[in-house]
Amino acid sequence: MAFDSTWAWIALLLATFPATMGLANLFLVRPPRGVPAPGTLVSILIPARNEEAHVARCLEAALASRGAEVEAVVMDDGSTDRTAEIVRAIASRDPRVRLETAPALPPGWTGKVHACARLAEAARGTHLLFIDADVRLHRDAAAAMAGHAARTGAAMVTGVPRQEIGSLGEALTVPMINFLLFCYLPGGGRAFTRRADMAAACGQLMLVERRAYADAGGHAGISGVLHDALALARRMRAAGHATEIVEGAPLATCRMYAGLAQSWHGFLKNAREGMATPIGLPIWTVLLAGAHLWPIAFLPAPAAFLSLALGLALRGAVTLRTREPWWTIPLHPATVAVALAIQWTALLRGAMGMPAGWKGRAYQAGGAG
Repeated sequence: MAFDSTWAWIALLLATFPATMGLANLFLVRPPRGVPAPGTLVSILIPARNEEAHVARCLEAALASRGAEVEAVVMDDGSTDRTAEIVRAIASRDPRVRLETAPALPPGWTGKVHACARLAEAARGTHLLFIDADVRLHRDAAAAMAGHAARTGAAMVTGVPRQEIGSLGEALTVPMINFLLFCYLPGGGRAFTRRADMAAACGQLMLVERRAYADAGGHAGISGVLHDALALARRMRAAGHATEIVEGAPLATCRMYAGLAQSWHGFLKNAREGMATPIGLPIWTVLLAGAHLWPIAFLPAPAAFLSLALGLALRGAVTLRTREPWWTIPLHPATVAVALAIQWTALLRGAMGMPAGWKGRAYQAGGAG
């Protein structure tokens, strides 16, 4: 009994760590503020591979932007559906829209990174706003992000859009993005945390100042990665440029995946460049499982109960702040378990030399295929 009580208190200690950090980050991470500098042009850049279900609504939302001049450039990256046809039809009605066609994927590059690099070359703007085709920008998003960059001097301004969750499988995976950001990232990715290894970014919504982006090498400098936003943020900080995470829910909406299978494979794709490393993942397992799963084994010890209550309260605060569905909160322990299962699967697949794949392309561990 004393042994169980000791472990329960250890679990409570592990739960206190993210609670303290989460409370601080809920105050630190705020919506962007500021007015774009005169002459600002925001290029909204959309890599698209078989996105006929999303690209029209994505462009309609982008073109409704106000407060800053915008253009929208879509890079058709080998689509076999009606993506290009839909974009051409919209471009024929609005000169702010352009369709570009990605050249063949060069050796050593991953698909999205290559498309983003070509988009940056085609863009005319002072600021480059990279978004995914399933993102719906709110009307003031482009201006607010460019204004924040002007006010703070941040070379990258990024945030996690409000995540639409329509299935149990998504509820067991998607909420971990914001939970990890708020509760396990020191400083919440704010610009004062200048260390490159504390940088973070969300590729769904990422604005960069053009000159700083070029100075850091842009996407060409991260050609073989899958988790492009994280790698670019680290590279920009290493080059001496400030990067900052802001509250993304007021800026855009996104439904990343539809169901567990898509969610699993999507997060599996990026895991090897995040948590799923031989040194990092055991530490992450202790931090996450110790705080949010192990206390279940020591119930009804008071410390175990407090650990679980603290974890659920923290998850509830993050969920409400990021405007995700409230019914995902009670699923929190299962969400942590699924996240760890994805990470361990990615690590084991990498150790066996199994390629990561996405949208019909396969990439070997540690680089592009």
